[in-house]
Amino acid sequence: MPDKSTIARPYAKAAFAAATGRLNEWSEALHRAAAVVSDARVAALLDNPHVTAEQLADLISSIAGQQLDQAGRNFIRTLADNHRLECLPEVAARFDELKADAEGTIEVEVTSATPLTEALERTLTSALERRLQRNVRLRRVLDPTMIGGASVRAGDLVIDGSVRNRLERIRHQLTA
Repeated sequence: MPDKSTIARPYAKAAFAAATGRLNEWSEALHRAAAVVSDARVAALLDNPHVTAEQLADLISSIAGQQLDQAGRNFIRTLADNHRLECLPEVAARFDELKADAEGTIEVEVTSATPLTEALERTLTSALERRLQRNVRLRRVLDPTMIGGASVRAGDLVIDGSVRNRLERIRHQLTA
């Protein structure tokens, strides 16, 4: 069986196509629906043969889909009919990627041992925007085990400038 991200991709594309003009509302509703199906009580219902797809779709739409128009409720129903509700977290994540692409933005995770100064954040954001040719939203993560430096993750791009990584490369060179 294919993994959930493979299954989620075409559903996310379909949701994105249906959400034109209402991307923020759909994103929020999809994340809320994903949280609903991730709840252990609802997850138990997904495989229950006594609960119909229509009942599941109605439950999820009533809890999570206030921002969804009729197309959104139909989307949830399609997932339920195809037994794909458990893929909603991945659908929401892929939807957000498509939304970011359309908006020309990218979320970049910067992990550092200490908080970044405002000046360093501005410099880093500017450099990343030039390199990635997109608007950058920084998400800061503190990791005191890094010793120093920082690592940057933007989609598939990883730039590891941590002291820990440099020491590991030196260790590898000395033992090779």
